[in-house]
Amino acid sequence: MSIKSLLMPVITQHILGRSRLLQLRERAVRARVRSGTVRQLHYFHQADDPYSVLAAHSLVAMQQKYPLEILPHVVSPPEQAAAPERDKLQAYSRQDAQLLAQHFGFPFTDFAQQPSAENISIANRLLVAAIHTGQFTQLVDSISAALWTAAHAITELAAVTLKVSPATEESTVADMQRANTLRKSRGHYLGACFWYEGEWYWGIDRLYHLEQRLQDELGSDLGYLYPPPGDLTGPLRIAQRPEIDFFFSLRSPYSAIVAERVFKLGQLTGAKINLRFLLPMVMRGLPVPANKRMYIAMDTAREAYARNIPFGRLNDPVGSPTERGLALIPLAESLGCGQDYVLSFMRGVWAEGLDAGSDRGLRKIAERAGLPWADVQLALHDEAWRNTAEINREAMFALGLWGVPSFYCAGAAVWGQDRLWVIANLLRKMADSDEQLSKQGQTC
Repeated sequence: MSIKSLLMPVITQHILGRSRLLQLRERAVRARVRSGTVRQLHYFHQADDPYSVLAAHSLVAMQQKYPLEILPHVVSPPEQAAAPERDKLQAYSRQDAQLLAQHFGFPFTDFAQQPSAENISIANRLLVAAIHTGQFTQLVDSISAALWTAAHAITELAAVTLKVSPATEESTVADMQRANTLRKSRGHYLGACFWYEGEWYWGIDRLYHLEQRLQDELGSDLGYLYPPPGDLTGPLRIAQRPEIDFFFSLRSPYSAIVAERVFKLGQLTGAKINLRFLLPMVMRGLPVPANKRMYIAMDTAREAYARNIPFGRLNDPVGSPTERGLALIPLAESLGCGQDYVLSFMRGVWAEGLDAGSDRGLRKIAERAGLPWADVQLALHDEAWRNTAEINREAMFALGLWGVPSFYCAGAAVWGQDRLWVIANLLRKMADSDEQLSKQGQTC
């Protein structure tokens, strides 16, 4: 066991611990009170990002609900290293944002086509002008709707409806460069992001964390604008057993905190969970920038806390620990304990700080899941899992997905631990349809 693997669990437990997060929040409040400033919420908007359209729509409601000064910024798309599959990201974002908009009842849900570069440029100039005139929150919805709906509507909107003169290209580029620099200096890389007193919140999916923080400060209980959908709590009867493809990586913290929920969904619905494991991106030659790694770790810790899932005392399994872990999945499945093994590995490396690269750590992970150590030692020399991992990657890419965790069930393909509710809703519809057919049969 290396010094790094000894120290990492202790360090990460401190950095990602809830007590440290609360201390940082309290420190930020004291600093604001001492300076005599108001609460300031920075919002970073990317015009051609559909998630930004949804996030910007929430600004007026947030300002009405909380004593906030909102400081908007217009930013560029993420750098290539932070979004290596840009075409897939754009296509999926349009589909996913439409799903979110429909789920939460947004007035605008049409993201069928990516805007042209010319119209994006005009929209950016309008948005920057709106910031300069103090009208961003009032005008952003109209600008976004025009940008995403018709080829020429954006210019007509500027001239006729908004009566706003677009900023010059030079001033817009300068403003966006300053906003990009500010975003990067504070540790983020995406649009649709909120920054409040040292902490980032991406999109409407994480707005409930920000709202809870503000309500804790104010001593109020006002509910959430976009509450996170809950998990299925009771059993469903589905006539034809469905299957859920669970695409995951042993090195993905989001995969780690959703695995138990996926398996629980299978238990409640009778769905067969197919373990579609992949090598992590960084082990497929796709480096992950440091700011992206840090945000993901901090965000996973918040999400895990909200769902009461152990997380934070981690021992990064990149490299050999992940390969050793993947080599045992076929063995675990052959013994009927695939899910138990995946959970044991995820908890071990992401919550207990076990070193899966050592025999001692891997043995504990394997044996408590029901894998005999003698069989484990043999399985570690079998490289067949590599071909399976590549087949799984190709299958995931064919669905238009590229990141983990992802899920596929009965024609629905979604990405992210915060989209498991889509699969749960699909299974509910299946159960409801079966129930209706059963009732019709009884009345015939």
